[in-house]
This record gives sequence, structure tokens and C-alpha cells, in this order.
Amino acid sequence: MSKSMEVNVGGIALRNPILVASGTFGAGLEALEQGVNLGAIGGVVTKSVTTQPRGGNPPPRICETPSGMLNSIGIMNPGVDVFIRDIMPQFAQLPCVRIVNVAGESAQDFEMLVSRFDDVSACDALELNVSCPNVSGGLDFGIDVALLESLVNRCRQRTRKPLWVKLTPNITDIVPIARAAVRGGADALALTNTYLGMAIDWRRKLPRLGSKLGVGGLSGPAIKPLSLYAVHKVARAVEVPIVGIGGIRDADDVMEFIVAGATAVQVGTSNFADPSAAVEIASALQSWIDDETISDLASYRQSLIVPRPHG
Repeated sequence: MSKSMEVNVGGIALRNPILVASGTFGAGLEALEQGVNLGAIGGVVTKSVTTQPRGGNPPPRICETPSGMLNSIGIMNPGVDVFIRDIMPQFAQLPCVRIVNVAGESAQDFEMLVSRFDDVSACDALELNVSCPNVSGGLDFGIDVALLESLVNRCRQRTRKPLWVKLTPNITDIVPIARAAVRGGADALALTNTYLGMAIDWRRKLPRLGSKLGVGGLSGPAIKPLSLYAVHKVARAVEVPIVGIGGIRDADDVMEFIVAGATAVQVGTSNFADPSAAVEIASALQSWIDDETISDLASYRQSLIVPRPHG
């Protein structure tokens, strides 16, 4: 009999610690239609939902880089009204935990969005996206301690659902921001979102992305060491569960994040190459834990041994 890989993230029980990251999997509906076994993973996090429809940034929107990918999608989505009316009934059919990611340009936007989903049974938890580098104002809340604490507190008062906050790495020190989110009432933290970057076609003297200034968010294996460090730092500074994100491709990557301090992880860029990537990672992780002489993954969480300097 397989050992349990169940974890609890901010009041939500996941059958295993593997989720798919916002912006890389839609709402999981296409994958479900293609036969991807979403019942084998912990959960799906939707692409960001905003108050009004958004058409996204001008193309090109994606650029492959060494060991990574730049994107400047720009939170393209149909808006909350259409999302609740047309997508949530199908999202409700997913055989895993269902997390809705929301993004706003003001505190009032965020408050309205979490309020709208508070009575939607198919939404098991909410993730506040205060860290998108691809839209105007997308980082405002995620880089200001006072603004973020106030925002999370205001959202906390508007919903009974578990509240996760997705943090940006585009800041000098992520720890004060993480602490602010927790003081505001976050049940869990997701980190990190993408790193600001760009690619240039030097022959044409033009950026390879169509967004303003040609800037996008870097994801994929290239950012894993940076995200691991962020998880390690934040795990020692806060008491709430952490969901690690950044360059996860296999079970070994998952275990690195768990040893660093994560309770669960989100698989992102790998989904573009293989929609079944998260399912395969979950299966490999199950095989590993079944073969090991441990009872659960919790014994590995935040178990990193950091050598102390001599003298």
C-alpha cells in the first residue's frame, strides 16, 4: 500500500504537495479534456482573474531563454463575471483542490474579487497575485510592506476561505514582505513569482517581447537556485506554510524545496512542455517515498543542515 503524501497548506488538505502554478495551466479544463489525470495531483491554481476583461500585452508574449522562459502575457482573462458564470461550473469538476488566483490594480479590486469568490463552493482557496511583473502596477503591493499588510488584512475580512499570498522576488529582501503578509492574515505564502528580465534581438536592435520596454518574467530551471534561497529565508522567518515555485521539473526538485522549508510546490514552466508534467512528478515522488524508510514528507521539511563557519 502506498504511503500517504497528504499535506495541509493553510487549512487546505492536499492529497500530495504537487500543484500547478497560476498562468501555466489555464483553469485545468483543457488538460482534463486531454485525459490528464488531475486526480493524481494536489491541486490546480487558475490563471489570474481580474475585475474586468483583459486582452493582455502585445505579441510576442513568450521567448525561450537558456534554461528558462520569458513571458509577458499580461494577465489575459475574461474578467470575474464571465469566469464565475462560464468557467467555475467546469472548474468545479476538477478532481483535486481548486485554488483561484486573483489580481487587482487597487485594494478595492482585490476586496471585490475575494468577496465574489467567497460564496463560490468550487473555490477551495484564494491566492492573491501581488507579484505580476507584466502589467502596470502589478508589483505595487508586493514591494511595499505597509501596503501589503493592509491589503491582506482587508481581503482577510472579506472572505472565509483560506488566503494565500503569492510574493515577488523582485525586491531587495523578501523577508519583511513575507512577514507583512502574515501579519495581514495570510494562511500561506507562495514564492516566488517570476524574475524581471528581457531578451534582445541585437541584429534588429529590438526586444524579443512585445510588452512595454520589452520586459517579461523569467521562469524555469534558471531561477530554481534563487527561489530555493527565497524559500529557505522565508521559512525561517514565518510560521505559515510555504508553497515553493521556480524551475521544478522532477521529484528531486520537489524534495529540494521541501528540505528548504516548503510544505508544497507549484509546477509552472514544465507544463508548457508537457501538460502531464505535474502528474509525472507526483508519481515519481510517490514511488520514492514508498521505497524510503520514512513515514511522511514532513520529516524532511526545513531539514537543511547549514554548516557554521569556523573560528
